[in-house]
Amino acid sequence: MTTESTAVPRFDIAQPEFWRRPLQDRMDDFAAMRAQGPFWDSEIPDTMGMLDGPVPFHAVTTYDEVVEISRKPKQFCSGQGAVAIPDMPAEALEFFGSFINMDDPRHARQRGIVSRAFTPRRLELVLDSVQHICDEVIDDFCEKGEVDLVEAMSAPFPLLVICDMMGIPRSEFKTVFDATNIILGGGDPEFVGDDVMGALFGAGMTLTGLLHEVAEDRRKNPKDDLTTALITADVDDEMMTPEELGPFFILLAVAGNDTTRTAISYAMQFLTENPEQRRIWQDDLEGVTPTAVEEIVRYASPVVFMRRTATEDVTLAGRDFSAGERFVMFYGAANRDPAHFENPEVFDVRRDPNPHVGFGGPGPHFCLGAHLARRELAVAWRQLLTRLPDLEAAGPPEYLEAAGIPLVGGIKRFPVRFTPTEKVGRA
Repeated sequence: MTTESTAVPRFDIAQPEFWRRPLQDRMDDFAAMRAQGPFWDSEIPDTMGMLDGPVPFHAVTTYDEVVEISRKPKQFCSGQGAVAIPDMPAEALEFFGSFINMDDPRHARQRGIVSRAFTPRRLELVLDSVQHICDEVIDDFCEKGEVDLVEAMSAPFPLLVICDMMGIPRSEFKTVFDATNIILGGGDPEFVGDDVMGALFGAGMTLTGLLHEVAEDRRKNPKDDLTTALITADVDDEMMTPEELGPFFILLAVAGNDTTRTAISYAMQFLTENPEQRRIWQDDLEGVTPTAVEEIVRYASPVVFMRRTATEDVTLAGRDFSAGERFVMFYGAANRDPAHFENPEVFDVRRDPNPHVGFGGPGPHFCLGAHLARRELAVAWRQLLTRLPDLEAAGPPEYLEAAGIPLVGGIKRFPVRFTPTEKVGRA
């Protein structure tokens, strides 16, 4: 039996097989990497053909280093690619990542436009709509008794919130749903077929084209939605250009939905594996929900990684690095760092404090939608535990067949069963 100090990971982090296993198996390997030090040096194939050979990178597995890199955007930039480890053409970076793949001042400008569009009144309307949409989604399956949780709840719920917020017609929901499945699928052949890049760009073009149609309508017929707010401005304010609007919608439809989608599914697994934690939560829904939501995000860490690139020679944790070297921050590993979390491998719905980095580390790229994601998770599980109190797993979860290191490590299917209940009705 190996000890933590001598353990080595059983799989190569760069291989698809690493990511096609259960979450805990992956976290065990990350613990072995972390025991060797803050950085685990690796490389992946250059799928974009931008380099002559494999793409080297440093996997960042410790909490302190993830936080330090996040806090220093001038030394560790996002503009060379945050959501992909290999280099990509600048146009592709911004098409799929919007301002996530930007540095200041462009990052600050676009993020500022979005922040101004989220006025307190509009944000309150969105938060209020979460409850209604959650009831609507549960109504669609509560009488069945057995469903795929991902298909019935995890996937449609947060995406409906995003679509309603942007003013996307319900008639286009399936179009958005199918496109986001492709982008979030991690290269799973079920979603992308044999042509991964073709499928990704096709899905991106579909989302961009749809939002341009909506934006064109809003210029003529303004409504009280986020799309209208983004393309109109007060006298001294900027607004998004047509070229910026499409990539932002791709970001929102993907990043604005993936944390909640994946976290809802993983929460079902965690509660199944830890029935005593489920009882604690179910016995005190109002009191435990805030800490339970934070623990789900910590334990699942739905966003697998973000990349940063050194802009100058730097020293981290006593090790020297050169300008241009890639750092890939693995949030799940950081969120189970025993230096900052007591019993980090234990799922504890009352964990407090819980300074996780599940929404990114501190700094300018901290998740803009963290508040909404927390609200969605709280409402979803409060309603599931109330309306379907005996909800249970009917089989093991099926994980995405990732083709490499996925941006989001999700669950593809998860069969569940429950005693059928009546609909609550829709307002």
